[in-house]
Amino acid sequence: MSALPAGSAAVPVVSAQGVGKRYGPTVALSGVSITVHPGESHALVGRNGAGKSTLVSILTGLSKTDTGHVEFGGVPAPPLSRQEDWKRAVACVYQHAMVVPQLTVAENLFLNRQSGKGFAIGWRRLRRQARELLDSWDVRVDVDTPAGELSVEDRQFVEIARALSYGARFIVLDEPTAQLDSQAIDRLFARMRQMQANGVTFLFISHHLHEVYEVCQAVTVLRDAKHILTAPVSEVGRAELIDAMTGEQGGLSVRDASAREVLDPDADEVLTVDGLSGDGFEDVTFRVHRGEVIGLAGSNASGKHQVAETVYGLRSPASGTIRVDGKPLKPGDIPAAIRAGIGCVPRDRHHEGLVLEHSIADNATLSILDRMGKGGLAAPGVRYSKASKALTDYDIVAADADQPVSDLSGGNQQKVVLARALAGDPRLLVLINPTAGVDVKSKEALLAVVDRVRAEGKAVLIVSDELDDLRLSDRVLVLHAGGVVAEHRAGWSDGDLVADIEGVERGD
Repeated sequence: MSALPAGSAAVPVVSAQGVGKRYGPTVALSGVSITVHPGESHALVGRNGAGKSTLVSILTGLSKTDTGHVEFGGVPAPPLSRQEDWKRAVACVYQHAMVVPQLTVAENLFLNRQSGKGFAIGWRRLRRQARELLDSWDVRVDVDTPAGELSVEDRQFVEIARALSYGARFIVLDEPTAQLDSQAIDRLFARMRQMQANGVTFLFISHHLHEVYEVCQAVTVLRDAKHILTAPVSEVGRAELIDAMTGEQGGLSVRDASAREVLDPDADEVLTVDGLSGDGFEDVTFRVHRGEVIGLAGSNASGKHQVAETVYGLRSPASGTIRVDGKPLKPGDIPAAIRAGIGCVPRDRHHEGLVLEHSIADNATLSILDRMGKGGLAAPGVRYSKASKALTDYDIVAADADQPVSDLSGGNQQKVVLARALAGDPRLLVLINPTAGVDVKSKEALLAVVDRVRAEGKAVLIVSDELDDLRLSDRVLVLHAGGVVAEHRAGWSDGDLVADIEGVERGD
């Protein structure tokens, strides 16, 4: 399905013209326009802080525009007070599920709309309506299952079905693939195409530009709160798209490990993993030397995340050993891992990496409080000084070290997590999906820090779904069904690595 050309007679599903929004002195949007045509998947891309979230909040009735106007199907958008009208026009499915985990699928689908007389709920009718709704959109989940037990993929489909049940045929997908493995992503895209054929239109937000080319017909780029580009995807090259997002030429620059000096064969062994087994993996063995980067690749079900989390003490192994500098590491003990010289950027910065309501100073120094004062009590001035240095060292864009991390963009939040991981000068840095949900220039900055600390002699274990992240690796170990099935030296080809990740043989 191709994007409708400019000037098409079809009435746009949504049209925003000259939209502006300010929050005090901050310009969140400045004269932004976007038009999404019926039945297309329209990508919205830009660096963190470009204005995407603000635009989505306006298009979904959460915020009122200061200037400009929004129309749905040629009709002016309803007032914010008429939320039922908004639900019939548009819905947003966010990266983090908005279902109530304790309630069943049926209860979530018709939350606050349960059928029945008076205060009584007609459970039989509710379940029947839920099954009919899911069947009509080919969503195959049990309506009696608690939503919290569903996979991320199924929760998304339930949320989409709930939105469609109100009558909305315009769905905003905000980073829908961030927590999905490649097979689930393929299923999501197949379902999107099927729904497009049945009259559903998508606004697709992603930092993964290859996904834009795979599933979208049109793309709009925002930069610095302004509209930069709208065009058919088929007419915009990847380098041009990155240039539009960054305002710079040259695209993403990631240093491939094959282009740097060969690792010293006599470098000390920093991390030794022998016969490690645990939740989702079995009999994993590998070594990481001083100044070496080892990558772990695989699907989300491969066990790669669990291996890294076990090394850092977030999980306890069932068997096997972990040694740092030749000394056994106490299993399942994060403080012991920190004392042993391990720093970690965890998988989910919001739930595992940051205390969102606290300041940059608080977050950046959490791992070294015992070194900054007696009894773990550090003077505010000392913490502020340390964090202020981190702002410079890691190029964190913020007003000052006292700013709450919740105010920062995703890329800057991740830089704070990395700053904390490195605050104690660890010998081993464990990175789990280090660039997930960050824009292209933040990704570049984060990977540049990793390359820098490797050059300083630290050992690095990096787990990622992103091939660009893994290019820093001297070796990439591929896990499949919980075991190491292949090893790729620096200079590997995308096709060979992906074939091993997917567990298929690559044809000649």
